[in-house]
Amino acid sequence: MNEATGLPQQRTLFRVLWIISLCHLLNDMVQFVLPASYPILAASFHLDFGQVGLITLVYQATASLLQPAVGLYTDHRPKYYALPLGMGFSMLGMLMLSAAPSYALLLLGGGMLGIGSSIFHPESSRVARLASGGRHGLAQSLFQVGGNAGAALGPLLAAFLVLPHGQGAMAWVSLVALFAMLLLAWIAYWQKHHRFRIETISRQHRPRREPLSKRRVALCLGILASLLFSKFVYLAAIGSYYTFYLIERFRIPVQDAQLYLFLFLAANAVGTLAGGPIGDRIGRKLVIWCSILGVLPFTLALPYADLPWTVALSIPIGLILASAFSSIVVYGQDLIPGKTGAVSGVFFGLAFGLSGIGAAALGHLADLYGIVDVYRLCSVLPAIGLLAAFLPKLEQPDPGACPLNAEGRDAATK
Repeated sequence: MNEATGLPQQRTLFRVLWIISLCHLLNDMVQFVLPASYPILAASFHLDFGQVGLITLVYQATASLLQPAVGLYTDHRPKYYALPLGMGFSMLGMLMLSAAPSYALLLLGGGMLGIGSSIFHPESSRVARLASGGRHGLAQSLFQVGGNAGAALGPLLAAFLVLPHGQGAMAWVSLVALFAMLLLAWIAYWQKHHRFRIETISRQHRPRREPLSKRRVALCLGILASLLFSKFVYLAAIGSYYTFYLIERFRIPVQDAQLYLFLFLAANAVGTLAGGPIGDRIGRKLVIWCSILGVLPFTLALPYADLPWTVALSIPIGLILASAFSSIVVYGQDLIPGKTGAVSGVFFGLAFGLSGIGAAALGHLADLYGIVDVYRLCSVLPAIGLLAAFLPKLEQPDPGACPLNAEGRDAATK
């Protein structure tokens, strides 16, 4: 018990957080093998760019559109074994892709991968919040950095396994999903036996504040969606076209351009890890404000810089911009208490959808006007961060005031 408040105490359950972060790594590694394997699939089935794009559309549509529905459903009807079930869809999708004899089955396999992702993200985000002990930003950052690592490792797995050995080698990737299913079965067991108790303690520690009107909540969600738009469309410009931009503007070799992209992605991972804990300490609104709007001077300067300054500017851009997502997700969860799955599903679904739509739209604009003009256009996107001024400041719990007592700690980590 906390002697000052008379309430049961909480503690951040790092064992659970590390396992769910590892599962996020494994999930996204499996998911990102698909786009990295497009050259093999295109050669095997004689696909044109439109057919390859349709595979991406099926995957992105199922992965993004179903997430809010899954989160909302499990908010009201908890399904403790949804996580291993979702990973089972991903494993089945990878097996179908490895043995698909026709283009139609390739589309079905991509859809299965998307369904697996749509179940995994809202449910695993719920587990991260459940194990946070009140340090919601830290928990989301640890969870999300696992996904960043998996997104980076997926193409490597495809490069060393699928591309040399062909479509059939994708079956071996399904073993990664099988291992993740075993870890998620343990998470499901833990969640089933401790979720009610930990949620009860969390509600007791929840800071009291005047409830916002439905209109104010809707306005806040619209602002958060606009901030996600600016963030993920700009990240799509970097992630998808940065190497093309560097090669066209500075005439550098492909290998050098890839190295500079790696520096940006590494800064992005560090920003993701740092953003959540900083939000726990100084408040999420301030992190959101500084992350989106604070990157504006760097993005405005980048299209006009020479090569050394372009590389130098890309590092703080990745570092600062990435710090927002954890705080945006947790802010949304705090905004609508009790709807963790639905809020997580909406925001992760938006992240998937905006990234895909942004990449496609920017590619079309680059064909029409050139990649340099696209970067000049995108440089003003962080100005949308001015909308963060209209977000109310939600009270934050003091994470230092709540560790699980010895009895509760032992029970929660068994």
